[in-house]
Amino acid sequence: MSGDVRNYNLVARIIHWVSAVVVLGMFVLGLWMVDLTYYSEWYKVAPFWHKSVGILLAMLTLFRLIWKLLKPSPQIEGKRYEVILATSAHHVMYLLLFVLFFSGYLISTSDGRGIEVFNWFTVPGAGELFPHQSDIAGRVHYYVALGLIGLVAIHVLAALKHHFIDKDNTLRKMTGAAK
Repeated sequence: MSGDVRNYNLVARIIHWVSAVVVLGMFVLGLWMVDLTYYSEWYKVAPFWHKSVGILLAMLTLFRLIWKLLKPSPQIEGKRYEVILATSAHHVMYLLLFVLFFSGYLISTSDGRGIEVFNWFTVPGAGELFPHQSDIAGRVHYYVALGLIGLVAIHVLAALKHHFIDKDNTLRKMTGAAK
């Protein structure tokens, strides 16, 4: 589905960079907020923001996948094993994102309450579906977030390697400047 496409389209590029910033921000916010005490003024605000942004990121990610199916993308450059690794890494990143979304939902709704998204709408809660749901989902959420950030770091390093060492268009395609 690549044909003569040299760059990712504008919508794909915007979604990519917005998602990158949001994922990194959510990771930092998540690490910071678990150490908040009940008496911190951020104790309720930080989780509210984390949940709201998480739901919006889930919606954006769903849209992103649909967009990828509908719009052509440039081919991945590199040796055969690099193409296989890059494709696999992208699929695993999406999988990890959806595990994060689902585990976050299970944490947030185990008490039966829905998730308020910036007071715009509420995602209904499912309640406790299995014993110790919040604790188990919390551990999954934490370790999957660490895995995702690790994979993102490898993704960034690979893009920089392609740009500075291989001197190909891999990074330029995501900035709209491919030759």
